[in-house]
Amino acid sequence: MAQPDIKLSSGKAHGQAFGWGAAIGSLGGLIGLGGAEFRLPVLAAVFRFRMLDAIIINLMVSLVTVIFAFLFRIGMTGIVDLLPYLWVVANILAGSLIGSWMGVHFATRVNERLLTQVVVVFLVFLSIVLMGHELIFSGLGLDIPLALAVVLGFLAGIVIGLFSSMLGVAGGELIIPTILLLYGLDIKVAGTLSLAISIPTILMGLSRYRARQTFDELNQFGGFIGWMAAGSILGALIGALLMVYTPSTALHVLLGGILLISAWKLAKVKLRAPQEAS
Repeated sequence: MAQPDIKLSSGKAHGQAFGWGAAIGSLGGLIGLGGAEFRLPVLAAVFRFRMLDAIIINLMVSLVTVIFAFLFRIGMTGIVDLLPYLWVVANILAGSLIGSWMGVHFATRVNERLLTQVVVVFLVFLSIVLMGHELIFSGLGLDIPLALAVVLGFLAGIVIGLFSSMLGVAGGELIIPTILLLYGLDIKVAGTLSLAISIPTILMGLSRYRARQTFDELNQFGGFIGWMAAGSILGALIGALLMVYTPSTALHVLLGGILLISAWKLAKVKLRAPQEAS
């Protein structure tokens, strides 16, 4: 297959990885997410990684970003306020770990074309969620019995874990609405709980990919991945600082539009394998 124009081990590629990481991290920081939904199209369409490789790299960078975001939040608010809601984390996490295991099984068995189509559909879905953000988050809860909420939380966790490992995302786009609708918690608490759920879910996905020996060909891109992760951390901080100055409604519509454009471009691009590091 054709090769990209740049060597991914070069200083130029590392600079681009850092720059894209910072830009994407800023978008994610503006809405309280890790930015994985924006990063995946860039890895696949700009740097021309095979879709499965792009998903695994996205999981790696997402893990670093989510861990730092969780530490930043805990440092600002403290962990004591979260202790009463650990059962919510356990409830969704029980399902998400199962879903994450299933997602890796699916992603490593389907062909490149089908996997790309799944990614495109997911990006379109997320764009709709973002643009309908105000409607989704206006409800404080569904006011359902606790037992039903627990069952629905477990089932939602399976779906969240499935998409997390299959698409290389942290899953916050799905976790936060789930917590708000099923348990009626404050959105700031929901955001922190979402990060706590995402970390072990991502780790499960990565451990499953590693067990299937899908990491071997990515070892040569360690520098590229590290620079993108560093840029993502910086971008997340920048996005968090800019968040207070940005109208939320207009922001979510804008970012939803960006996702739609990303999905459209990814659907048209013929993916190519990245050049080996040298």
